[in-house]
Amino acid sequence: MILGIDVGGTHTDSVLMQNGKILRKSKVMTDKGDLLKSVMNATQAVTTPEDIKQLRRIVLSTTMTTNAVAQHQLDPVGLIVMSGPGVAHSDLPLSDKSAFVKGYMNHRGLEAEGVDEDEILALKQEFANKGIRHFGVIGKFSTRSPAHEQTVRELLADQAGHVTTGHQLSGELSFPRRISTAYLNEAVWRLHSGMADQLQTYLKQLGVDVPLYILKADGGTIDVEQSRHFPVQTILSGPAATIMGVLPYVPTDRDSVSIDVGGTTTDIALFADGAPLLEPKGVQIEEHKTLIRGLLTHSIAIGGDSHVRVENGQLLIGPERKGAAMAFDGPVPTPTDAMIVLGLADIGDKAKATAAIASVSKDLGASIEETAQAIMDLACETIAAKVRSMIAEVNAKPVYTIHEMLEGKVLAPTDAIVVGGPAPFMAKQIGKLLKMKEIVPGDSDVINASGAAMARTTVELTLMADTEERLMSVAEEGVQTDIPRGFTIEDLIEIGREKLEKIARIAGAPEEDIEIEVADSQSFNVIRDGATTGKNFRVRLQIKPGLTKHATEHAVEQ
Repeated sequence: MILGIDVGGTHTDSVLMQNGKILRKSKVMTDKGDLLKSVMNATQAVTTPEDIKQLRRIVLSTTMTTNAVAQHQLDPVGLIVMSGPGVAHSDLPLSDKSAFVKGYMNHRGLEAEGVDEDEILALKQEFANKGIRHFGVIGKFSTRSPAHEQTVRELLADQAGHVTTGHQLSGELSFPRRISTAYLNEAVWRLHSGMADQLQTYLKQLGVDVPLYILKADGGTIDVEQSRHFPVQTILSGPAATIMGVLPYVPTDRDSVSIDVGGTTTDIALFADGAPLLEPKGVQIEEHKTLIRGLLTHSIAIGGDSHVRVENGQLLIGPERKGAAMAFDGPVPTPTDAMIVLGLADIGDKAKATAAIASVSKDLGASIEETAQAIMDLACETIAAKVRSMIAEVNAKPVYTIHEMLEGKVLAPTDAIVVGGPAPFMAKQIGKLLKMKEIVPGDSDVINASGAAMARTTVELTLMADTEERLMSVAEEGVQTDIPRGFTIEDLIEIGREKLEKIARIAGAPEEDIEIEVADSQSFNVIRDGATTGKNFRVRLQIKPGLTKHATEHAVEQ
């Protein structure tokens, strides 16, 4: 049995699954001040003591870190940046929060300027005076050689609550994105670590010794203890959970779109021939462009509980959610009230829903029924318009899925998979507007929890080799080793496979889910005085993202 839990801003959903099928499901209110209570309530709603004994794993998706970034509830971070020449400090992100210091490596990972230890120690004292104990240390080309970042980290060690070094985050070279990613990792570190503590307490209270995973932005899972090092990876895990939840329903022979209509927002994702699209450079959250490997999703501030009103004679929906629908004793009219009035949804108190829409109809100068239909039309058209613009935006550049870049691909979705609480009531109209076949999966109201439950563990590794210098580096590990003459890119890939297998096991991946693929492979000649003197190799390997073998063996048939 697998327990999947999705901690949302309003509800915490849970599912108990066996053989790829949901045995029980539940929605409980989220206690924003007590994560442990929310998770315990969600667990108790779907399990018996006997079920708990049979659990094989527990997977959690959460909006906690995402909300912290969106609401600017972040810890202060001491950012130490070694940028070297060639870039203006003002052109780098977070320049107003950064301390720029001496020391940099060149593009081949060779030292061009050493670290000034006295400068770092003076900066350390300055941070201590401000009470800052979380640090991000980022050097340009640190993926080629992490030596400078490691030196600075050691100098800060006795004062630091935690230090993020840039080379650990990704093997990609983007220096500006590395700065933003390191900053966010430290800014949410204390919050996430506290959550991990609560989850460990949760396991003790359950009395079970089973793996506990957190869902990441790329739709994969990571062991809760491993997640303490890189909490930034859990940002946007909610939309990723939706994508993994709808994956069994996605046709593999054509393009699709998934639309998750929640209480406050609607999340949209795209699929090319059954594979979710990926943000190739890394996801963006608020103003921060990051190196976080993540699935491509867009959100729009409209949902079943969005505030409906008339201003200057114009009907408006959202972006605020002021509470539940008035049919459920909420404070303001919502699209959910309109659905109830139209007879699309047989939920809540219809008299209260009618009164809610009547208050809007008076301002709009239309009948109650006309007003309810206008609300539905506006909500569905707003969502459909966002889908259209997202497709157009994707088709204006190369299409990347979680597995590969699709050269010359033009995305043309034919299926709209609509999930979330309001999905059964809105799907038909959205499908008609988009001229797509609408699909509403069973148990679509808890799709995030089931998606989390079925996701497999994902990790990646970037390796580089310079045959002229006879050096190999593993970017995320910050390790450099010697290589023999005649070293080839095939040798590099084989070393990467062995290392990635070990990392995947540490991250909690079961043996049957360790499918390694080469996500990127590059080779460049080193030219000196018109002659080739060596080669530079770069490879990126990953555990193939997707659903666990156990889940796919029992996937939903189309």
